[in-house]
Amino acid sequence: MHLWRTLIILGVFAAGSSPAAVIYKWTDANGIIHYADQPVPGAQKITTSSDTGPRVVAPPPMAAAARPPQAAGNQDGAAYTTFAIASPTPEQSFFSEPVPVQLTLDPALQANHALTWTLNGKPLDSFANQAQFALQNLPRGAFSLVAAIVDARTNETLKSASVTFYVHRPSILSPLHKRP
Repeated sequence: MHLWRTLIILGVFAAGSSPAAVIYKWTDANGIIHYADQPVPGAQKITTSSDTGPRVVAPPPMAAAARPPQAAGNQDGAAYTTFAIASPTPEQSFFSEPVPVQLTLDPALQANHALTWTLNGKPLDSFANQAQFALQNLPRGAFSLVAAIVDARTNETLKSASVTFYVHRPSILSPLHKRP
């Protein structure tokens, strides 16, 4: 009986004194966050320890060859300072209403640039070059929205972070479960 207690106590101490783990976190070109135990260029190094909790270490600067393409600069060569989807917000839910879409872009879209949208990887051609519109009659489910700016002269593309949102609809089989 005493042997089991001793083994349990030693197991608890061994679990509490586990060594620190190192993981790497990065976001790909489609805005998807990845984690790995091997370093990737531009990845953020995260060290975990049972004593201090997670500790984030800034990633080393990427080599010029490993950098994603810097695209869609204005006529002066300066890049856009703000390029993000303001609406819908990440993980936002909609209940049978139109989904408002709004892009925050500074400076304004340049004459030789085109703004495109994709929803779940499929182009939304009817909303090209529009920074604000509404998506109507979407079926129930999860959706991923991405904006992209394409420079017509260089054909370089700058993509926004992907925003995932959800559309909820009452079930045909259970119409009494409608949202009030």
